[in-house]
Amino acid sequence: MNTKVTINRLATGVPGLDEVLGGGLPEFSFNLIAGPPGCGKTTLAHQMMFALATPERPALFFTVLGEPPLKMLRYQQQFDFFDSEAINQSIRYINLANDTLAGDLDEVLRRIVAEVEAHSPALVFVDSFRSVVLASQTQDNPNNNLPQFVQQLGMLMTTWQATTFLIGEYFSETDTNPIFTVADGLIWLRQSVQRNSMVRKMEIMKMRGQPTLPGLHTFRIATSGIRVFAPAPLNPVEPPLRSAMQRLKMGVPQLDEMLGGGLPLGYSLLVAGPSGSGKSILAATFLAEGARNGETGVIAVFEQRPNRSQNAILAGLIQDGKVGLVDSRAPDLSIDEIVQLLLSEITRLNATRVVIDSLSGFELALAPTFREDFRESLSRMVTALTSAGVSVLMTSELEDRYTDLRFSPYGTAFLTDAIIVQRYIEVESRLLRIMAVVKVRASAHSDELRLYRIDDDGVQIGDRLPDKEGLLGGRPTQQRTVTFQG
Repeated sequence: MNTKVTINRLATGVPGLDEVLGGGLPEFSFNLIAGPPGCGKTTLAHQMMFALATPERPALFFTVLGEPPLKMLRYQQQFDFFDSEAINQSIRYINLANDTLAGDLDEVLRRIVAEVEAHSPALVFVDSFRSVVLASQTQDNPNNNLPQFVQQLGMLMTTWQATTFLIGEYFSETDTNPIFTVADGLIWLRQSVQRNSMVRKMEIMKMRGQPTLPGLHTFRIATSGIRVFAPAPLNPVEPPLRSAMQRLKMGVPQLDEMLGGGLPLGYSLLVAGPSGSGKSILAATFLAEGARNGETGVIAVFEQRPNRSQNAILAGLIQDGKVGLVDSRAPDLSIDEIVQLLLSEITRLNATRVVIDSLSGFELALAPTFREDFRESLSRMVTALTSAGVSVLMTSELEDRYTDLRFSPYGTAFLTDAIIVQRYIEVESRLLRIMAVVKVRASAHSDELRLYRIDDDGVQIGDRLPDKEGLLGGRPTQQRTVTFQG
């Protein structure tokens, strides 16, 4: 009878990292944290160390030719995860700089082994291992055998019954180094600068014995430490079987009629229109209607933050905790970061309604490297939110061209379940607003063009647009063609 060995997985203490690793860090694994200078390697190692080390499970941190321990501690203590009481209790620093400068790898290995045997740590960190390699290569010492040293260190780390980490400055995965083969786990950090934005990404290139999430995952370094933004799990919520489709009220009775009774529960709705057409007001009304019915909501703003002078109702809902606000001013957001911020607020408030205002501002908030795949980003965001079981309203800024009817400047109208378009028309030297429901999946809806106005009470929808006034500037449209574009 074969007995399957169970590998204990350690919680890293880094938000999002356990999900990317596939459930945590394998205990007693031998891991390499690699990347160029300044990408966050040492911070990542310290955050995991402070989360995992205890007096019963102590940690040793070896410094080589990098920062001396006092300088390292001076900067690491700026992070929230740093615990000064753990120093020399559950965490001990050992400086190997003098041994490394001597250029004798055998002596470096002997010091590491001696300290490990003396303290019996559960966690071992060596920062920076590449410094050992470079020092050995520049010394005139024929006894240095780097491959043998790496093999011996790797085998020793496996027998120590400790979870071990080597932190090294590597600039490319094509670097030839036997450590890549010996390591059980390989965590690669990257960073890039485009214009005024800094984007950091992490890739789990290797983690023996468990399925990791493939691809590059953005992360951010803040005062709390590192946070990794793993892709949101896509677990579609199956609505219970009903005799009739359940619908949400929009807060504008006439619009509910146009939608066929309201917005179907769990749908994504795109409200598209030119500047000043009332998209944000309609979005705020949607959230306010939910609050009147005992529902909580979340709004992500990428333009102007709601305040009392602009939208007193929405500002009051936010202040009362009935609507959560996601208002990140970072200039280098990623889609996964935005989705995680939204899902966090949705979970905190148990929200059922979500507003994204607007997609135009959302695109500008993304780092330049993510704007190239904006359609894909929108698809992932809509899928992640609707999979969480919420109803989503998104606004989109459109240029009113009068001769064509566009739903989105990104060609992404097909991603949403319902579309409302707002337009301007010119009638007798006046600009009037009209609204139409273009699409509601699996539901009958009005095909009328309805006049509407905005007053102190919000959006007021009036009568159907008379045929004689037409769609284009008040002129008859019998001989004119309106082009519909997604």
